[in-house]
Amino acid sequence: MNIYSDFVFPEGRIKALTMSYDDGVVEDRRLVEIFNQHGIKGTFHLNSGRQGAGTLAEAGVLYQGHEVSCHSKNHPTLDRIPDICILNQMLEDRLALERLVGYPVRGMSYPNGGYSSAILPVLASAGIVYSRTTVSTGKYSLPDNWLTWHPTCHHNDDLLARGERFKQMRGNFSLFYVWGHSYEFARQNNWELIEEFCRNMSGVPDIWYATNIEIYDYVMAARRLEFSADGSLVHNPNALSVWLRAAGEIREVPSGQTVSLA
Repeated sequence: MNIYSDFVFPEGRIKALTMSYDDGVVEDRRLVEIFNQHGIKGTFHLNSGRQGAGTLAEAGVLYQGHEVSCHSKNHPTLDRIPDICILNQMLEDRLALERLVGYPVRGMSYPNGGYSSAILPVLASAGIVYSRTTVSTGKYSLPDNWLTWHPTCHHNDDLLARGERFKQMRGNFSLFYVWGHSYEFARQNNWELIEEFCRNMSGVPDIWYATNIEIYDYVMAARRLEFSADGSLVHNPNALSVWLRAAGEIREVPSGQTVSLA
């Protein structure tokens, strides 16, 4: 008898929410406070070499519980500069940020949204495993290519309605990915938008609140699970536990263990 299994997020949750904000500006302080108040996780993409990057010195403390990620050292449009300059921009940004936060920085977002397929191998050679674009899809899905990770929407794009729609969804591995710049809330005087969104999305039982790298790492771990031919046995070679729905039940597959799903 063949056993059919579905991947689900940690603890059996079927959906994930992640937030992604660029440039490391002083308005991040207020945004982080809002996220922390409501249990929302964010990834903050910083430029280590830009003058006036107001939160850079405090990054190790300010972004605790969230993720610090690359945005290049000086914010050039990457598809307009030579490969060696791209490599230097990413490696120097990683080195500076890692000294501040004390962990490997493996993700990024594209400065000015500029990228091409030709530069993706350069990013991978710099140790980058994912990169967010500015191409909003309106979809709640995982990326086909992690180095061209398209978000669901910018926060100005009908955010509250999209959030309500997402809460009603029932499909496994659904992802709501929101991006923007925190300074936009100050310029547009609409902090109440993100406050209401976070309040509405907080504490939903079937949503996993995660950073970009947490989602990447979990999905990659799920894809590396090893199944027997009939699907009745699964081995987890990863350092992370992975959860499945099998035979109508949520099952944890702990790190390093083989589990019977029959």
